[in-house]
Amino acid sequence: MTKPPLDLFNDRLPNKPYFSDDLHFGVRIAGKERAILAKYIQFNQPHAMFWLGFDVDRTGAAIDWSDRNAPAPTLTITNPENGHAHLLYALETPVRTAPDGKMKPLRYAAAVENALRKKLEADEGYSGLICKNPNHGHWKIAVWQPELYTLDWLADSLDLSAANDKEIVADYGLGRNCTLFDKTRKWAYRAIRQGWPEYEQWLQACYERASAYNLQFPSPLDENEVNGIAKSIAKWTHSNFDEASFKKYVEDTHSSYIQSLRGKKSRGGGRKKMPEDKILAIKEMVSEGMSYREISKLENVSIGFISKHCK
Repeated sequence: MTKPPLDLFNDRLPNKPYFSDDLHFGVRIAGKERAILAKYIQFNQPHAMFWLGFDVDRTGAAIDWSDRNAPAPTLTITNPENGHAHLLYALETPVRTAPDGKMKPLRYAAAVENALRKKLEADEGYSGLICKNPNHGHWKIAVWQPELYTLDWLADSLDLSAANDKEIVADYGLGRNCTLFDKTRKWAYRAIRQGWPEYEQWLQACYERASAYNLQFPSPLDENEVNGIAKSIAKWTHSNFDEASFKKYVEDTHSSYIQSLRGKKSRGGGRKKMPEDKILAIKEMVSEGMSYREISKLENVSIGFISKHCK
């Protein structure tokens, strides 16, 4: 690490962080110069995660990570009154929390984060928005690992090869970003075909839908993160989905099945077993966000048939 951890912490703060001196009164937003004086502060950027942060609510939280064979945190910020602490792990490369259509890095980071949370036995309800401010004199600060972590380095300590350690919790930490991205993306694939709206109207629709999904989390994401995810989805779908290209996609990938079925009907014959490749194609269309009604018309099958094979 080229800088002392506290300097690194301050350099990585958002320009206008959330902060609080008393969590009973909620959080406010202000310039870094004001927020850095508070007891609690937002420690990650709105669209990038520079730190993996964990809330450990037990006495000895700042030191018992070693008893659990967890990697050493970069910083521990401890409440001297009860021994509870926030543990921060500094990342060499920040994780984009509003990916431009690239989910693999975010999913990997979410899996690492969740595996580390389980090893530390940290609070699953922690929102990750703010932490105890290491600049404030009320807290006790300790530095344990001076080198910046890569996700692979952390993963080596967590044995992500085990199937259970690849789990992503849908409503915790980066898992919320993955969940929100997936749910909004799948909705968008269907919704954009309802009138093919102009971009600004479409962006607003994506934001409203993402905001509604976000409210379903016990600890919702910050509005800036929601906006970033919605913007990423709106931009990609509006650039890649239009009426002409969608019609061409249907003709190129699915019309042969219709022609085949029509040919069989014209020649007569009894009811035959549905080809396996057609069932796979229907499943693919469902995963792409097409509605059962659209697939039913396109593939000349009943909605009940689709439901039966795509549960």
